[in-house]
Amino acid sequence: MAHQANRDSIDVHLLRVLYALLTEGSVSRAALRLNQSQPAVSTALRRLRELTGDPLLVRSKNGMTPTERGASLLEPVHQALANIDTIVTPPNRFNPAETRRIYKLATPDYLAPELIGKMFARLHRLAPQAQLFIHSMGADQDFALALESGEFDAVIGNWPQPPEQLRITALFEDEVVCLMRKDHPLAGKPLTIKHYLEAEHVAPTPYSVGRRGVIDLHLARERLKRNVVAWIPYFHIAPYMLLESDLLFTCPRMLAEHHAKLLPLAMVRSPIDFPGMRFSLLWHDKSHLADDARWFREQIVAAAREYATPATRPAPSVPLQPGHTGWQS
Repeated sequence: MAHQANRDSIDVHLLRVLYALLTEGSVSRAALRLNQSQPAVSTALRRLRELTGDPLLVRSKNGMTPTERGASLLEPVHQALANIDTIVTPPNRFNPAETRRIYKLATPDYLAPELIGKMFARLHRLAPQAQLFIHSMGADQDFALALESGEFDAVIGNWPQPPEQLRITALFEDEVVCLMRKDHPLAGKPLTIKHYLEAEHVAPTPYSVGRRGVIDLHLARERLKRNVVAWIPYFHIAPYMLLESDLLFTCPRMLAEHHAKLLPLAMVRSPIDFPGMRFSLLWHDKSHLADDARWFREQIVAAAREYATPATRPAPSVPLQPGHTGWQS
């Protein structure tokens, strides 16, 4: 117990006084070095002698000389002070231009490819030696645990209620539209609810047997059901299936715009007011204050919000209803 009490009584001030005394061999010189009075240093030396049970320094012809015990403490005290300085000294300021960090971002596959491209371009321009590792993210993945463990640095997704223990910031909002080939029998005229429900649809594969996606869940709540005839594991397969069939694909507007620019496809307003998609960036408290992680998140947020700004995006193929926003939680 006495050993524990002595250990708890050693503070940084006493360690600094001891190091100065051992290296200077003089109370007066140690006091001058520490910018303290000689009585204060003498008092600290008495306290150190009580705690260690050793004189530590004794008088000699040239001042004071360490005892064997005192001399043996010089290196441990020096190392202890260095470790303390490491703890309390802020790390070197983060420099994006020099970092070689590997950033790990998880996203659903229904983000617009152009957005991913803009995120990478921004990161690569500002941090050319860094790397970006993009993970796919399924609905059943424990992304909260992946953020906590460091497997992911950040996650992009849209959740009605994200986990409360995670940090979150809004990125952008998107709406649900319909995509079809340009010469589809339903193209070029208003899409009615009847036409929508009777048409053949392609939909993302459910994550588990008997589980419905968000589109079909909403339809079920409205006591409606569409005619899904094909299921796909990845959103970006669907546009190519539309070219060879009369299928409809219900998806986020930004994704539809991207494919409608590249392929002979038409994006039309959905006749059903599906809930909008609110995308957010999530991360864990453990990386909240880290300069490199904070910088990464700032670049993702800036790229996402710039891309999602209406002024920087193509006009929709079919104008939205006046006053319609489609953004619902």
